[in-house]
Amino acid sequence: EAEGFQVIPKRWIVERTFAWLSNFRRMSKDYEHSPLTSKTNIFFNMITVMLNKLAT
Repeated sequence: EAEGFQVIPKRWIVERTFAWLSNFRRMSKDYEHSPLTSKTNIFFNMITVMLNKLAT
């Protein structure tokens, strides 16, 4: 049985992604009525994040 803090690798990936997306104002709350619109916003926001990472 494990004691103490255990790092879960996939959880860190998800938490980091949510932190990146929280920088976008429209992602702070679910303003969209259509799931497709929300999915598109996430897609384009992640493109922005990845392009910024490539530029640095």
